[in-house]
Amino acid sequence: MYLIFGLGIVAFALSIILTPIVRDWFRRLGVVDRPDGGRKLHTGAIPRVGGVAIALSYVAAFALMLQLPFQYDSEVQRALPGIWKLFCAAGLVFITGLFDDLVGYFPWQKLAGQVWAAMIAYFAGVQIHIQPQNPLNLWWNIPLSIIWLVGCTNAFNLIDGLDGLAAGVGLFATCTMLLAAFANHNLQLALVTMPLVGALIGFLRYNFNPASVFLGDCGSLLIGFLLGCFGVLWSQKSATMLGMTAPLLALAIPLLDVGLSIVRRALRHQPIFGGDRGHIHHKLLARGLSVRGVALLLYGACGLTAAFSLMLNALRNEFAGIIVVLFCLCAWIGIQHLGYVEFATARQLLSKGTFRRIIDFQTRLKQFEQALDKATSVDQCWEIVSASSRDFGFHSVRLATGDKVFEAVFGEDAAGPRWQTRIPLFGSQYINLDRSAANDSLALVVVGGFAQTVFTTLSPKLKSLEEISLRHRTQALRVPDGELNRAVGVAR
Repeated sequence: MYLIFGLGIVAFALSIILTPIVRDWFRRLGVVDRPDGGRKLHTGAIPRVGGVAIALSYVAAFALMLQLPFQYDSEVQRALPGIWKLFCAAGLVFITGLFDDLVGYFPWQKLAGQVWAAMIAYFAGVQIHIQPQNPLNLWWNIPLSIIWLVGCTNAFNLIDGLDGLAAGVGLFATCTMLLAAFANHNLQLALVTMPLVGALIGFLRYNFNPASVFLGDCGSLLIGFLLGCFGVLWSQKSATMLGMTAPLLALAIPLLDVGLSIVRRALRHQPIFGGDRGHIHHKLLARGLSVRGVALLLYGACGLTAAFSLMLNALRNEFAGIIVVLFCLCAWIGIQHLGYVEFATARQLLSKGTFRRIIDFQTRLKQFEQALDKATSVDQCWEIVSASSRDFGFHSVRLATGDKVFEAVFGEDAAGPRWQTRIPLFGSQYINLDRSAANDSLALVVVGGFAQTVFTTLSPKLKSLEEISLRHRTQALRVPDGELNRAVGVAR
């Protein structure tokens, strides 16, 4: 027990001392993060490699404590080899983040380093087992373990957007796991979590708003990876996948944020690894909270998830379902209050039948395009355009070709605002469309989709028909060579 608390105290003292030294050194080197007026909210250049101080404090705490003349029992001796192997994997993640801070990496390079580190951690014993007795266990526990570790690593990297946020959330999660280690008599978990608690407390002295140093990728990736490993170590005494539920709740805030980011960007067809201002902390800032207010509010949310996690750990499987449902309800209420437009739109599409209407519209639009492709005359093109205009809800349509003008009006002229669209076609040809601008969620989609199909399909079709007509007229006016020779002979 003295060793465990000694690790925390030493790590805290080292972090308090090393953080300003690292901060000032990298400021002199020019390794700073500058505000951009967008996602970066700070006002001046701030060193961004504070993770170096956390890593040094964490490792040095072990090195110093093991040099002291304590008598370590057999359990500690058995735990140390696994800890050293874990350090190798965490070191690779730290180096990946440090190089990204110093020279910049592409997203796939960072991901490759994280996957490599996750594989090292897996073979060091950080393994998620769904059904240990199943002979096929190996085929799914390797990818599941890697996905978990990489997900946790990136979750803390994404949430690191405000002063003290990632470090504070990491501190709450680490303290939760430390308490669970004491409750479960898990010595290995206690040994690896206590120094991180001390290092994060010392670092927050300089990282909380207004921050004088940032974690950087080397810090946020390292914290996320370590906590992912700690979560697996916490769950390994459970014989089923349910053992991962408590660690998942302890890391719920960063994991929820990364999950929301992936779904949001997928719905909007945006790059998964791209940056935006749709993270949870950005949404809270947009609601008028200060940087400190957002950090403290999310600390409170982390405290709530920590309570759920420890309750689940204490009660085992007796009330697991109730706790998980209660957590999901709280998470759902919180997401609703954040006001994500993407989710509201998706819910509207599904609940009001708009999604089915869009599929029906796209199907009929494709049929319209195919019919135009098969048309062999301008008159056939007009018939298809006229019928489709009526089908898509347009009030009138007018098609002007080289020598003809077609026009059709469907029904009586209704009062109210209207869409009026003019689409230029081949040459001086054009088509006019008129449609009611009534409150219809698909009105803009219909007008835009129909106009685009007309432009991309009808214009080349009319050009092709005109070229064919021109060739026919030229051939009709051309005098055959035999008739020309006979005409010359008669003249002679």
